[in-house]
Amino acid sequence: MLSFLAFAMVATFMTLIMTKRLSAIVALIVVPLLFALLAGAFAGVDLSTLGEMMMGGVADLAPTGVMLVFGILYFGLMIDVGLFDPLIAAIVKLVHGDPQRILIGTAVLSLMVSLDGDGTTTYMITTAAMLPLYKRMKLDMRMLACIVIMAGAVMNVLPWGGPTARVMSSLKLNSEQVFVPLIPAMAATALWVILVAWYFGRKERARLGRLSPEEIGAPIGDDLDIHCAVDPAKRRFFWFNLAMTVGLMAAMLSALLPLGILFMLAYAIAVTVNYPSVQAQREQLAAHAGNALSVAGLVFAAGIFMGILSGTQMVNAMSATVIAAVPPAWGPYMAPITAVISAPFTFFISNDAFYFGVLPILAETGAAYGVTAEQIGRASLVGQQVHLLSPLVASTYLLVGFVGIELGEHQRFTLKWALGSFFVFFITSLLFGIFPFSA
Repeated sequence: MLSFLAFAMVATFMTLIMTKRLSAIVALIVVPLLFALLAGAFAGVDLSTLGEMMMGGVADLAPTGVMLVFGILYFGLMIDVGLFDPLIAAIVKLVHGDPQRILIGTAVLSLMVSLDGDGTTTYMITTAAMLPLYKRMKLDMRMLACIVIMAGAVMNVLPWGGPTARVMSSLKLNSEQVFVPLIPAMAATALWVILVAWYFGRKERARLGRLSPEEIGAPIGDDLDIHCAVDPAKRRFFWFNLAMTVGLMAAMLSALLPLGILFMLAYAIAVTVNYPSVQAQREQLAAHAGNALSVAGLVFAAGIFMGILSGTQMVNAMSATVIAAVPPAWGPYMAPITAVISAPFTFFISNDAFYFGVLPILAETGAAYGVTAEQIGRASLVGQQVHLLSPLVASTYLLVGFVGIELGEHQRFTLKWALGSFFVFFITSLLFGIFPFSA
C-alpha cells in the first residue's frame, strides 16, 4: 500500500504540473501532504512527526535556497551593469544574426562552462550571456533551456559533478573504474546535444524567415553597438566587476567557502560599489526580487516533497517494489536493467536516495550473476541524462526562472530530447563495452 501511494503521489504531482492544473509550488506542498495523510490512514505510517519530516526537508534545501537567491541577485546585478555585454557582442559578431549559429554556440558554450560539474553556475553564466541575444532575436526560450540543461546533464557525470562521486562512495570504487570508461559515451552524447542545437537552429531560421523585420526586432550585425543600452557611468567599474566575478568562480571551484556565503558576500560588495546610494540599492534589489523569490519558494516547497517522501519511508517502499519485480531469469542482464531504471529512479527520488539506498542492492544482485560492481556503477549513471528535469533538482528552477518559462512547459518540451540523450548514452555504453548487455 505504501509503495502504491508513493507511485500514485509522483504520478499525481507530474500530471497536475504538466497539465497546468496546479502551479509547481502549490503541487509540491499540497500533493505530498495529502498523500502523507492517506499513508497514515491506509498504510499505518506514524504522522506524529509529520511537521518534523517537512521541516527536515526544508532544512536540507535551505543552503541551496540561499545560494540561488543571492546567485540570482548577483548575476542580475552584473547583467544590469553590462558585465556580459562584451561577450554578447563577440557572440553576435561570430553568429552574424544566424539562429542556427546561435543555437550551436549555446550548446558549445554550455558544454564548456559545465566542465566545473555544477549545474547552477552553468545556468547562471550561460543564460546571462545568451538570454539578451535570444530576446533580441525573438528566439524560442524553450530551446535555450533545453540545450543548456542537456549539456549540463552530460557534464554532470564528471567525477566532481556529484552522481559519480556518490557511485564511487557507495560502491567503494575509484574514478579509473567508474568515470574513465564513460568518456566515449559522454563524447557521443555531447555530439547529440550539438546535433539537437543544429536542428533547433534550422527550425528557428525557417520560422524567423517568415516574420517581418519589425516582428524580429532590430537587425543584428557586425555594426551593433552592444553597449548602447548601458549607462556609461556604470561601465567605469567594468574591470572591478570582471575581476570580482572571476574571483568568485575561482572561490567556488576551490570550495573556499560555502556557495551561499560566497554569493552573499559577492552581492554585498558588488551592490555597494556599483550602487553607492541606498535608494539605488533598493531599486536594484526590487528589480530582481520577484525572480529570486519565485525560485526560493519552489526550492523550499520541493523540500516539503522530499521530506515527506523520505520521512514516510515511501522511498524505501518504491525501491523494494522495483527490485522485487526483477525476476531471477533477468539476473545476467542487471547492467542494462540498472541503466534503464536509473532514469525514473533519479527523476522521482533524490540522487542520494538512489545511489546510497538502491544502488548497493542492485550491485549485490548483479554480483550474484557475474556482473561487477563497477559495471553496475557505470550503468547507474546513464539516467543522469534525464535526472536534471526532475522537480526535485533545485537548480532547474533557477534555469526556468531565468528564461521565463514554467517547469511543466520545460519538461514537456525537453523530455523527448533528454530521452534521446539517454538512448545515445545507453547504446554507446553497450557498443564500447562500458557495461555488458549480459553477464
